[in-house]
Amino acid sequence: MSANQQEKAQLFRALHSGTRILVLPNAWDAGSARIYEDAGFPAVATTSAGVANALGYPDGQQAPREEVLFVVRRIAQTVGVPVTADVEAGYGVNSVAEVITTARGVLDAGAVGLNLEDIAYGDAALVDIGLQREKIQALRSLDAETGVPLVINARTDAFHLEHLSVEERFRLAVERANAYRQAGADCLFVPFVKEAATIANLVKAIDGPLNILPIPGTPPVAELERLGVRRVSVGSGPYRATLALVRHIAFELRDAGTYHNFQDQAIPYAEVNALFARVHPSISP
Repeated sequence: MSANQQEKAQLFRALHSGTRILVLPNAWDAGSARIYEDAGFPAVATTSAGVANALGYPDGQQAPREEVLFVVRRIAQTVGVPVTADVEAGYGVNSVAEVITTARGVLDAGAVGLNLEDIAYGDAALVDIGLQREKIQALRSLDAETGVPLVINARTDAFHLEHLSVEERFRLAVERANAYRQAGADCLFVPFVKEAATIANLVKAIDGPLNILPIPGTPPVAELERLGVRRVSVGSGPYRATLALVRHIAFELRDAGTYHNFQDQAIPYAEVNALFARVHPSISP
């Protein structure tokens, strides 16, 4: 691992405790990552759903790990800001060793952080809390081995368990987030919450930086910052919005035979090429 990667990891970790909330956009390829970087974001995340879909797979660890890591590598080699990878359950729902293999792949690809979730795929349940703590502890131990302080965003899907009451989901989310923090996680990710009061209570009850995923009804960034949220990531939303534009383009071409949906909104060819010429200056546009 390079000194530059170490510096990026330290910078990315520091962004979770800065004076402002960390707004983290999620990319699905090198192009979307460069757009985010060019817009001034200090770091870029990947979206598991966006990457999987762009590769031709459904979300939920259906995309092969090596293909996902190839995309992470292309993104990390294309942008200069820190990159964190959403690797879902680390391709090891029941295996610490597989999670470590995935984390080494993330670091080898040039990223400096990862998401690790506790959903047990297909069971509508969560991974045993003790096993999840063991995974995070093992990830934390990689710091000494690699020299890169991997930024661990530990996600709990407690609010995804709709068969539980809101109170039970809240209790479970807090219990798991605090357990993951004690195991060595840098940030705690609790998706699927939108009510300001619930978010404020999570901030108070969780002993560490809280990451929120915007869903319809979620307060805007300024309000999340006021509530004490430290990180907001947008997940696959921008990717799906982009697909919506492609669908409009397809329908317009099919039904009207006109081109407004892409001609009126397209970034000029030379401007797009210039985004990548800055990354590879020896290549002429």
